[in-house]
Amino acid sequence: MAIPAHIRAQAAGAKLLYALPYPLRRLVAGRPIRIDGQELALDAQLLLRLQRLSGATFVQESVERSRAALDVSRHLVSGSPIEPVLTRDVAVPAPHGELGATLYTPEGVGAGSGMLVFYHGGGWVVGNRQSHDNTARFLARYAGVRVLSVEYRLAPEHPFPAAQEDALTAFDFAYEKAGDFGADPHRIAVGGDSAGGNLAAVTAQVTTRRDGPVPAFQLLLYPAVDATSRRRSRDLFADGFFLTDEHMDWFIGHYAPDGVDRSDPALSPLLAEDVSGLPPAYIATAGFDPLRDEAEAYAARLADAGVPVALSRQADLIHGYANFLGLGHRFREALAEAAGALRVGLSRPTEG
Repeated sequence: MAIPAHIRAQAAGAKLLYALPYPLRRLVAGRPIRIDGQELALDAQLLLRLQRLSGATFVQESVERSRAALDVSRHLVSGSPIEPVLTRDVAVPAPHGELGATLYTPEGVGAGSGMLVFYHGGGWVVGNRQSHDNTARFLARYAGVRVLSVEYRLAPEHPFPAAQEDALTAFDFAYEKAGDFGADPHRIAVGGDSAGGNLAAVTAQVTTRRDGPVPAFQLLLYPAVDATSRRRSRDLFADGFFLTDEHMDWFIGHYAPDGVDRSDPALSPLLAEDVSGLPPAYIATAGFDPLRDEAEAYAARLADAGVPVALSRQADLIHGYANFLGLGHRFREALAEAAGALRVGLSRPTEG
């Protein structure tokens, strides 16, 4: 689908803004924002300034309008497609039909590579493979692994636990078909951002507690892991930092409406009785993110249970940074660290 002319113009304007000398960018963004001993990155502050000036928000009056808004905004923030990465569509069989997926293969990666099963963010309500296309490309290119980006069923049409069921189905499919994709079945990671990080964390827990294949690694980018508690970061960053308190209520209200037990570990993996034996994990948080404290509590639980975990707080960033690859440099730096962790996490010797 062709990008509308006015969207191309806005994207070009944003690119020019981020190319201005530092003093001018600071002038546009305003005085530095400091909260909780952290200073917001100028790249992030500029993005928030542009968002306020335009009145844009990715949560609209309805689910349909919210999905359409995200489809438009991705052209403004994700940047030009990262190359060289080969792509092909894949159909994932599921009990209810098929799940759409895209396999990303970076140029030069041979047979027997690692592979990431990636679940996109979007509060279980919005988002798709297209919204996270450049994120998947970036991880494939800079981690040197194949990426299978999966579309799961969205709420409110398909509330909890539909997305989680699809996430597990996708991992099992990836393991079964790894050889056909040119990947090593013993070097498959699960990962995702925000709601996708939630799906990856739960998939790792479910597979660890059953007979069958288990992921080799977890890549959790600012994951939602506890739908029952309100921590300090949610109050500190309740408004004005991209993901808001109101947004979080809207998302969970659609995915886990009244009557759903939100303490179920399949929704709140932080509350699982036992987290020992899980795959090694890289957990990234953003300093100015309502989800920061719950994700860091999950990292602490894993570490206390003896799970190898690397926690990385990107103290100067906001929720969603993995999607803002076309704006400045700081967002790319943060995702590059995640790609490096994925590369290392899937470089371990193959198990027999």
